[in-house]
Amino acid sequence: MSQQNDKTLQKFVCLARFIAANADTGLTLKTLAARVHLSPSRMQRVFKSIFGVSPKKFQQAARSERFKQLLRDGADITEAIFESGYGSTSRVYGQTMHNIGMTPKSYRAGGKGERISWACRETVLGPILMAATDRGVCFAQFGDDRAALAAQLQREFPQAELQQSDGAGSHQLDRWIDALNGYIQNKQPRPELPLDLKGTAFQIKVWEFLLSLQDGDVISYSEVAQAIDQPKAVRAAASACGANRIAVLVPCHRILRGDGGLGGYRWGLERKRALLDAERARKSSVQ
Repeated sequence: MSQQNDKTLQKFVCLARFIAANADTGLTLKTLAARVHLSPSRMQRVFKSIFGVSPKKFQQAARSERFKQLLRDGADITEAIFESGYGSTSRVYGQTMHNIGMTPKSYRAGGKGERISWACRETVLGPILMAATDRGVCFAQFGDDRAALAAQLQREFPQAELQQSDGAGSHQLDRWIDALNGYIQNKQPRPELPLDLKGTAFQIKVWEFLLSLQDGDVISYSEVAQAIDQPKAVRAAASACGANRIAVLVPCHRILRGDGGLGGYRWGLERKRALLDAERARKSSVQ
Protein backbone atom coordinates (compact mmCIF):
# COMPACT_ATOMS: atom_id res chain seq x y z
CA MET A 1 0.00 0.00 0.00
CA SER A 2 2.85 2.33 0.90
CA GLN A 3 4.58 1.60 -2.43
CA GLN A 4 1.35 2.40 -4.25
CA ASN A 5 1.09 5.70 -2.37
CA ASP A 6 4.70 6.54 -3.23
CA LYS A 7 4.05 5.85 -6.91
CA THR A 8 0.95 8.06 -6.85
CA LEU A 9 2.89 10.85 -5.17
CA GLN A 10 5.68 10.59 -7.73
CA LYS A 11 3.18 10.76 -10.60
CA PHE A 12 1.56 13.85 -9.17
CA VAL A 13 4.88 15.55 -8.44
CA CYS A 14 5.70 15.03 -12.12
CA LEU A 15 2.28 16.42 -13.03
CA ALA A 16 2.89 19.51 -10.89
CA ARG A 17 6.23 20.05 -12.62
CA PHE A 18 4.49 19.73 -15.97
CA ILE A 19 1.92 22.36 -14.96
CA ALA A 20 4.64 24.72 -13.75
CA ALA A 21 6.64 24.26 -16.95
CA ASN A 22 3.54 24.97 -19.04
CA ALA A 23 1.98 27.66 -16.86
CA ASP A 24 1.71 29.97 -19.87
CA THR A 25 -0.50 27.58 -21.85
CA GLY A 26 -4.11 26.47 -21.57
CA LEU A 27 -4.25 23.17 -19.70
CA THR A 28 -7.58 21.36 -19.43
CA LEU A 29 -8.46 18.89 -16.70
CA LYS A 30 -8.80 16.23 -19.38
CA THR A 31 -5.24 16.85 -20.59
CA LEU A 32 -3.85 16.68 -17.06
CA ALA A 33 -5.89 13.62 -16.12
CA ALA A 34 -4.58 11.73 -19.14
CA ARG A 35 -1.03 12.17 -17.91
CA VAL A 36 -1.77 10.26 -14.71
CA HIS A 37 -4.32 7.88 -16.24
CA LEU A 38 -7.23 8.98 -14.07
CA SER A 39 -10.60 10.59 -14.67
CA PRO A 40 -10.57 14.42 -14.50
CA SER A 41 -12.59 14.48 -11.28
CA ARG A 42 -10.41 11.86 -9.59
CA MET A 43 -7.22 13.59 -10.75
CA GLN A 44 -8.43 16.89 -9.36
CA ARG A 45 -9.32 15.38 -5.96
CA VAL A 46 -5.96 13.63 -5.59
CA PHE A 47 -4.03 16.70 -6.75
CA LYS A 48 -5.82 18.91 -4.23
CA SER A 49 -5.26 16.42 -1.42
CA ILE A 50 -1.51 16.40 -2.09
CA PHE A 51 -0.82 20.07 -2.85
CA GLY A 52 -3.65 21.78 -1.00
CA VAL A 53 -4.91 23.63 -4.07
CA SER A 54 -6.63 22.68 -7.32
CA PRO A 55 -4.61 22.27 -10.54
CA LYS A 56 -6.09 25.56 -11.73
CA LYS A 57 -4.93 27.43 -8.62
CA PHE A 58 -1.54 25.75 -8.88
CA GLN A 59 -1.19 26.91 -12.48
CA GLN A 60 -2.28 30.42 -11.54
CA ALA A 61 0.39 30.56 -8.85
CA ALA A 62 3.04 29.25 -11.26
CA ARG A 63 1.92 31.76 -13.90
CA SER A 64 2.09 34.57 -11.35
CA GLU A 65 5.60 33.51 -10.34
CA ARG A 66 6.64 33.37 -14.01
CA PHE A 67 5.25 36.87 -14.50
CA LYS A 68 7.11 38.20 -11.45
CA GLN A 69 10.36 36.54 -12.55
CA LEU A 70 10.09 38.19 -15.98
CA LEU A 71 9.59 41.55 -14.30
CA ARG A 72 12.59 40.94 -12.03
CA ASP A 73 14.64 40.08 -15.10
CA GLY A 74 13.74 43.44 -16.64
CA ALA A 75 11.14 42.40 -19.21
CA ASP A 76 8.71 44.97 -20.53
CA ILE A 77 5.41 44.77 -18.61
CA THR A 78 3.29 44.03 -21.69
CA GLU A 79 5.78 41.43 -22.86
CA ALA A 80 5.78 39.79 -19.42
CA ILE A 81 1.98 39.70 -19.37
CA PHE A 82 1.70 37.77 -22.61
CA GLU A 83 4.80 35.59 -22.15
CA SER A 84 3.48 34.36 -18.82
CA GLY A 85 0.18 33.42 -20.45
CA TYR A 86 -2.28 35.96 -19.08
CA GLY A 87 -3.57 36.97 -22.50
CA SER A 88 -4.81 40.40 -21.41
CA THR A 89 -3.74 43.24 -19.15
CA SER A 90 -7.05 43.19 -17.29
CA ARG A 91 -6.44 39.63 -16.09
CA VAL A 92 -2.99 40.34 -14.72
CA TYR A 93 -4.09 43.49 -12.93
CA GLY A 94 -7.09 41.65 -11.52
CA GLN A 95 -5.25 38.55 -10.30
CA THR A 96 -1.57 39.25 -9.81
CA MET A 97 -1.86 42.42 -7.75
CA HIS A 98 -3.58 40.31 -5.10
CA ASN A 99 -0.44 38.19 -4.80
CA ILE A 100 2.29 40.82 -5.02
CA GLY A 101 0.55 43.63 -3.15
CA MET A 102 1.53 46.34 -5.62
CA THR A 103 1.14 47.19 -9.27
CA PRO A 104 3.22 45.20 -11.81
CA LYS A 105 5.07 48.40 -12.71
CA SER A 106 6.01 48.96 -9.09
CA TYR A 107 6.97 45.30 -8.58
CA ARG A 108 9.12 45.25 -11.73
CA ALA A 109 11.08 48.16 -10.31
CA GLY A 110 11.62 46.40 -6.97
CA GLY A 111 8.90 48.45 -5.36
CA LYS A 112 9.83 51.67 -7.15
CA GLY A 113 7.07 54.19 -6.63
CA GLU A 114 5.84 52.29 -3.56
CA ARG A 115 6.19 54.27 -0.34
CA ILE A 116 6.94 52.09 2.65
CA SER A 117 7.26 53.55 6.12
CA TRP A 118 9.28 51.66 8.68
CA ALA A 119 10.45 51.81 12.25
CA CYS A 120 12.76 49.63 14.31
CA ARG A 121 12.30 49.62 18.05
CA GLU A 122 13.22 47.58 21.09
CA THR A 123 10.61 45.26 22.57
CA VAL A 124 10.67 42.76 25.40
CA LEU A 125 11.45 40.14 22.73
CA GLY A 126 14.30 42.11 21.19
CA PRO A 127 14.41 44.51 18.23
CA ILE A 128 11.48 44.46 15.81
CA LEU A 129 11.25 46.20 12.46
CA MET A 130 7.74 47.00 11.30
CA ALA A 131 6.98 48.38 7.85
CA ALA A 132 3.76 49.33 6.11
CA THR A 133 2.42 50.41 2.75
CA ASP A 134 -0.65 52.63 2.55
CA ARG A 135 -2.69 49.39 2.72
CA GLY A 136 -1.28 48.19 6.02
CA VAL A 137 1.58 46.33 7.71
CA CYS A 138 3.55 44.32 5.14
CA PHE A 139 6.57 43.38 7.25
CA ALA A 140 7.11 42.80 10.97
CA GLN A 141 10.21 40.87 11.90
CA PHE A 142 12.13 40.23 15.09
CA GLY A 143 15.89 40.04 15.03
CA ASP A 144 19.01 40.43 17.10
CA ASP A 145 20.51 43.24 15.04
CA ARG A 146 18.80 46.40 13.77
CA ALA A 147 21.13 46.75 10.81
CA ALA A 148 20.37 43.20 9.67
CA LEU A 149 16.63 43.86 9.92
CA ALA A 150 16.94 47.05 7.86
CA ALA A 151 18.99 45.18 5.26
CA GLN A 152 16.34 42.47 5.10
CA LEU A 153 13.64 45.08 4.42
CA GLN A 154 15.84 46.63 1.73
CA ARG A 155 16.25 43.24 0.03
CA GLU A 156 12.49 42.75 0.07
CA PHE A 157 11.79 46.13 -1.53
CA PRO A 158 15.06 47.23 -3.18
CA GLN A 159 13.61 50.13 -5.19
CA ALA A 160 10.79 51.26 -2.91
CA GLU A 161 10.86 54.60 -1.18
CA LEU A 162 11.69 53.47 2.33
CA GLN A 163 10.91 56.17 4.84
CA GLN A 164 11.80 55.81 8.50
CA SER A 165 8.91 56.82 10.70
CA ASP A 166 9.39 59.43 13.38
CA GLY A 167 6.02 58.75 14.96
CA ALA A 168 4.34 61.61 13.10
CA GLY A 169 4.02 59.81 9.77
CA SER A 170 0.75 58.65 8.31
CA HIS A 171 1.26 55.07 9.49
CA GLN A 172 2.38 56.00 13.03
CA LEU A 173 4.55 52.91 13.19
CA ASP A 174 6.26 53.87 16.41
CA ARG A 175 2.90 53.94 18.16
CA TRP A 176 1.93 50.66 16.53
CA ILE A 177 5.10 49.00 17.80
CA ASP A 178 4.49 50.43 21.28
CA ALA A 179 0.97 48.96 21.19
CA LEU A 180 2.32 45.59 20.07
CA ASN A 181 4.96 45.63 22.79
CA GLY A 182 2.31 46.49 25.36
CA TYR A 183 0.24 43.56 24.15
CA ILE A 184 3.18 41.16 24.46
CA GLN A 185 3.71 42.37 28.03
CA ASN A 186 0.01 41.89 28.89
CA LYS A 187 -0.38 45.64 29.46
CA GLN A 188 -2.62 46.43 26.48
CA PRO A 189 -5.21 44.60 24.33
CA ARG A 190 -4.14 43.13 21.01
CA PRO A 191 -3.76 46.02 18.52
CA GLU A 192 -6.10 45.78 15.54
CA LEU A 193 -3.79 46.95 12.76
CA PRO A 194 -4.47 46.89 9.00
CA LEU A 195 -2.42 44.22 7.21
CA ASP A 196 -1.10 44.11 3.65
CA LEU A 197 -0.76 40.33 3.17
CA LYS A 198 1.40 39.20 0.26
CA GLY A 199 1.37 35.53 -0.71
CA THR A 200 -0.29 32.80 -2.72
CA ALA A 201 -4.01 32.14 -2.43
CA PHE A 202 -3.28 29.12 -0.23
CA GLN A 203 -0.89 31.03 2.05
CA ILE A 204 -3.36 33.86 2.51
CA LYS A 205 -6.09 31.33 3.33
CA VAL A 206 -3.88 29.88 6.08
CA TRP A 207 -2.92 33.32 7.42
CA GLU A 208 -6.52 34.50 7.46
CA PHE A 209 -7.47 31.40 9.46
CA LEU A 210 -4.68 32.13 11.95
CA LEU A 211 -6.13 35.61 12.38
CA SER A 212 -9.36 34.02 13.61
CA LEU A 213 -7.64 32.29 16.55
CA GLN A 214 -8.11 33.71 20.03
CA ASP A 215 -5.57 34.44 22.76
CA GLY A 216 -4.43 31.24 24.41
CA ASP A 217 -5.62 29.01 21.57
CA VAL A 218 -3.10 26.54 20.20
CA ILE A 219 -3.57 24.27 17.23
CA SER A 220 -1.56 21.73 15.23
CA TYR A 221 -0.60 21.97 11.57
CA SER A 222 -2.99 19.13 10.78
CA GLU A 223 -5.81 21.02 12.49
CA VAL A 224 -4.99 24.09 10.41
CA ALA A 225 -5.21 21.99 7.25
CA GLN A 226 -8.57 20.58 8.35
CA ALA A 227 -9.90 24.01 9.27
CA ILE A 228 -9.29 25.33 5.76
CA ASP A 229 -10.86 22.21 4.22
CA GLN A 230 -7.51 20.83 3.01
CA PRO A 231 -6.97 17.96 5.49
CA LYS A 232 -4.11 16.37 3.55
CA ALA A 233 -2.21 19.61 2.98
CA VAL A 234 -0.42 19.51 6.34
CA ARG A 235 3.03 20.18 4.91
CA ALA A 236 1.70 23.00 2.77
CA ALA A 237 0.05 24.54 5.84
CA ALA A 238 3.35 24.31 7.73
CA SER A 239 5.17 25.95 4.81
CA ALA A 240 2.63 28.77 4.74
CA CYS A 241 3.25 29.39 8.43
CA GLY A 242 6.98 29.43 7.80
CA ALA A 243 6.52 31.99 5.01
CA ASN A 244 4.64 34.43 7.25
CA ARG A 245 6.39 37.83 7.20
CA ILE A 246 4.27 39.48 9.91
CA ALA A 247 5.20 38.28 13.37
CA VAL A 248 2.59 38.15 16.19
CA LEU A 249 -0.06 40.07 14.21
CA VAL A 250 -0.43 36.95 12.04
CA PRO A 251 -0.09 34.53 14.96
CA CYS A 252 1.78 31.56 13.54
CA HIS A 253 3.34 31.15 17.01
CA ARG A 254 0.07 29.47 18.06
CA ILE A 255 0.82 26.40 15.92
CA LEU A 256 2.31 23.42 17.75
CA ARG A 257 3.45 19.99 16.65
CA GLY A 258 0.91 17.18 16.74
CA ASP A 259 2.49 15.85 19.96
CA GLY A 260 2.17 19.22 21.66
CA GLY A 261 5.80 20.22 21.21
CA LEU A 262 6.70 23.78 20.27
CA GLY A 263 7.78 22.87 16.75
CA GLY A 264 9.59 25.55 14.75
CA TYR A 265 9.41 29.34 14.70
CA ARG A 266 11.36 31.53 12.31
CA TRP A 267 12.06 34.08 15.05
CA GLY A 268 13.33 31.57 17.60
CA LEU A 269 11.74 29.16 20.05
CA GLU A 270 12.42 31.42 23.06
CA ARG A 271 10.24 34.11 21.49
CA LYS A 272 7.57 31.56 20.65
CA ARG A 273 7.55 30.25 24.22
CA ALA A 274 7.35 33.79 25.63
CA LEU A 275 4.43 34.69 23.36
CA LEU A 276 2.51 31.55 24.29
CA ASP A 277 3.19 32.00 28.02
CA ALA A 278 1.93 35.60 27.86
CA GLU A 279 -1.23 34.55 26.03
CA ARG A 280 -1.94 31.73 28.49
CA ALA A 281 -1.56 34.18 31.37
CA ARG A 282 -3.86 36.64 29.66
CA LYS A 283 -6.48 33.96 29.05
CA SER A 284 -6.31 32.75 32.67
CA SER A 285 -6.74 36.28 34.00
CA VAL A 286 -10.08 36.74 32.25
CA GLN A 287 -11.57 33.36 33.18
